[in-house]
Amino acid sequence: MKEFPASIMVCNAEGVILEMNDRACETYSKDGGRDLVGRNVLDCHPEPARSKLRRILEERLTNCYTIEKNGVKKLIYQTPWCEGEQYMGLVELAIELPKEIPHFSRDDYPL
Repeated sequence: MKEFPASIMVCNAEGVILEMNDRACETYSKDGGRDLVGRNVLDCHPEPARSKLRRILEERLTNCYTIEKNGVKKLIYQTPWCEGEQYMGLVELAIELPKEIPHFSRDDYPL
């Protein structure tokens, strides 16, 4: 996880950041990087993103979207994580995407 080439951030059910890999620390370096561990992820977001993230945490939702910033397109995937049946919090993956990305339908070629 530490050197995985995409950003990984893990927070608990209250939103406290528990872990960040190297890419996440680099991505959020202007906001504190590794020093964000122990802080609440909700404090790192302005409205209306803060309210949306609070709802995602409380209702244990998955949120998936793409963004583009400074010419870099990313897939953002936020989803609950559990230990057994117990809800533990949220994992956020931010994966850089190429400008053009092929899409394949497995309906045409089932495995």
